[in-house]
Amino acid sequence: MIEFRIEEDSAGMRLDKFLRKKLANVPTSHLFKMIRVKKVRVNGKRAQPEQPLAAGDTISIRGTQEQLLAPSAPEERKPPPPPAVDPSELDILLEDDWLMAVNKPSGMAVHTGSGITGGTLVDYVRAYLGPKAVRNDFTASPAHRLDRETSGVILVAKRRPAMVHFTDLFTNGHPRKRYLTLVKGKMPRDSGVINLPLAEHQQTAESKARRGVNMQDAITRWKVIRQSSEAALLSCVIETGRTHQIRRHLVAIGHPVAGDKKYGDFAFNRDVRARWGLKRLFLHAEFIEFPHPAHQGKVAVEAELPPELKDVLKRAALDPS
Repeated sequence: MIEFRIEEDSAGMRLDKFLRKKLANVPTSHLFKMIRVKKVRVNGKRAQPEQPLAAGDTISIRGTQEQLLAPSAPEERKPPPPPAVDPSELDILLEDDWLMAVNKPSGMAVHTGSGITGGTLVDYVRAYLGPKAVRNDFTASPAHRLDRETSGVILVAKRRPAMVHFTDLFTNGHPRKRYLTLVKGKMPRDSGVINLPLAEHQQTAESKARRGVNMQDAITRWKVIRQSSEAALLSCVIETGRTHQIRRHLVAIGHPVAGDKKYGDFAFNRDVRARWGLKRLFLHAEFIEFPHPAHQGKVAVEAELPPELKDVLKRAALDPS
């Protein structure tokens, strides 16, 4: 019989994933069979492969160390190093042992993806943390996303329990988030609510063919900060976290976000670029409030509007100051 005790930084990991790490020389199919025939127990009880583990849990496995524990693995070929980035360029708004809040600039992708191979927020965070980026098999990672062209506050989990906390929060709780955006035209009133379901952004063609377009509830609350005859500076609070929610909602009511190359008014974008110098999407994640993953106390983080967007507001005579 061998036993493992779950430490705090492994809390939230699935049982099957934990076993694959600890018993690397045991075939995955055999691990599942061991769980099925009750050779693996958690706190003395029958276990399920997908069950999340909690700090203090004890995993008991029938078998000897010689049978189950992996020998030293041969040295593997190391992957090529990521593109060099200067971590001093990272604008850190808040940091403790559990998390970081970073002010992401416009133009920086959060993760690698189609056509993006480096210079991401992930690269900067891990370069800044160095060896501390990895803790008990968990690597510090962003807890949510911002569009590449959107600037502002983004949270990074430095420990696995923090990521578990944020994943649940963004999936079910929706932390309070506030954005600043510049939109085309004169708003009909000082504030309003857009309650308009949006099509699932990443639904596959197979899924659409099988069950039709999946519509998701989406609510955006907006408030006018400054207004002219041509444009309005808005504060937006989202109660749901759909992809491109603010951009899609505002264009749906006839007020596209300035500088939006995907959903925006292209003639308006050309005009504000020429007259006001706007060269990017005018959308900034200004504020986020959330319960801390360790003590559950409220934490509020704010990111000041970037200088290039302040300049646009001055030229448009919409500077709120």
